Amino acid sequence: MIPIDLADWLQQHLREGQAVNRQLHELLLQAVLQGRLAAGSKLPSSRWLAQQLGVSRNTVIDAYDNLRAQGCLDTRQGSGSYVAEVEREAPQLPPKPGRPKEAPALSKRGRLLLEQAGVSARQWGAFMPGVPDVTEFPVRTWLRLHNRRWREAQPERLSYAPGGGLPALRDALAEHLRGARSVQCTAEQIIVTSGSHQAVDLVARLLTDPGDTVWLEEPCYWGLRSTLQSLDLNLVAQAVDSEGLRWPTRPRGAMPRLVLATPSHQYPLGMVMSLARRQHLLEQCRSHGSWIVEDDYDSEFRFGTRPVASLQGLDGGDRVLYVGSFSKTLFPGLRLGYLVVPASLAPLFAKASAELYREGQLQQQATLADFIQQGHLGSHTRRMRTLYGRRREALLAAVHEQFGAQLPVLGDNAGLHLVLQLPADTDDCALETAAAAAGIAVRALSRYYSRPASVQRGLLLGYACVPEHKIGPAFQTLAGVIRQHCPHLATRKRS
Repeated sequence: MIPIDLADWLQQHLREGQAVNRQLHELLLQAVLQGRLAAGSKLPSSRWLAQQLGVSRNTVIDAYDNLRAQGCLDTRQGSGSYVAEVEREAPQLPPKPGRPKEAPALSKRGRLLLEQAGVSARQWGAFMPGVPDVTEFPVRTWLRLHNRRWREAQPERLSYAPGGGLPALRDALAEHLRGARSVQCTAEQIIVTSGSHQAVDLVARLLTDPGDTVWLEEPCYWGLRSTLQSLDLNLVAQAVDSEGLRWPTRPRGAMPRLVLATPSHQYPLGMVMSLARRQHLLEQCRSHGSWIVEDDYDSEFRFGTRPVASLQGLDGGDRVLYVGSFSKTLFPGLRLGYLVVPASLAPLFAKASAELYREGQLQQQATLADFIQQGHLGSHTRRMRTLYGRRREALLAAVHEQFGAQLPVLGDNAGLHLVLQLPADTDDCALETAAAAAGIAVRALSRYYSRPASVQRGLLLGYACVPEHKIGPAFQTLAGVIRQHCPHLATRKRS
């Protein structure tokens, strides 16, 4: 006898548009684990069941073979397949009416991470900040280099990366950074990472212990704050002014083990740290034994002035760990970045990186090395700087057309975004939500602050991934949303 009218039961539960062999295996496994098929029950022959279900015999054989491999079936020579004795699932009791479903048992730091998460579901379009125009990436050049590397691929290139990354890429990066950013380093001091988040994570894991004090800029990039919070560190926000991060005259509490700074282009406000402020920061960190993590965010894209030399170059590589990536210059999905560490730490960081992250992507790293060495990175960056400069001008013109001088603009001399300041009583988070409903992606400036007393209100507007002809109409839509939240602006005359 065929148990539980098996063919009819399976026929009722098979769904169209999905692989039948996989469904059949899952349904039979469910029947065994839930006791629908009792231990010792004989299954029908694969030929008979295939005919009843209207599928090929190989489909049923495949499902039976998978069950047999999982220990759910016993095969008796000349007799057929029987359900094996297996541990059954406990019956699932339906929840009582009105009883709330329990929340997942996350850790305290896990809940904190998700409560303060800043990641957006949308990563493209007007006016998403921090996103380059990936449609302008020289795909054909990259594919030519990439295909050549695959034609000559060696077994070790398909394995895990050596500590620190591919030597050819580290060589190319060292030469590029010395020329473009005045970074003082050798190839051995460079650790290839999967982006700035991983670089900062590695620094914090090797140079801090739980409870150590870390200073962050106020405001700062939420992603790095989240990375450090997850490591149980004592994060202290330090205000920035027109010259960048300020070392307090009378610091409170423990001296910092790490100081994170964006001296060449403060994120998100855009100011450049003055030379005097840089020298003072270096002196204080040397005096107190603190390390500086220099996040060289958006340093390649400056408009009207030359790129500012790195803080690491001024220091000589003694107290500064320099972080960069190719997310803005090439494309975010590449997931390649780098960390430049003092020479004394280089072998330790290379070994720890291999131990913690088990990196790979050696074919990508080899392609990127060729891309840099053959001059494609430099030419692409120059071309994009010109393109982004035009889009920046178009956005500034749109802001002036809609609001004149009523809403000041910050940080427009570099990078891929600008900050539109809003009146202090504006709920910029609500405005962000309303703009999203209108099809416009922006970020509320207040989200980048950790202390309510220091919050400024505004919107981050990215222009890099918006075609020039779409900037005016898109900002007109956004201006309508802004006026709904700041009605007094509508009555002011445009200058």
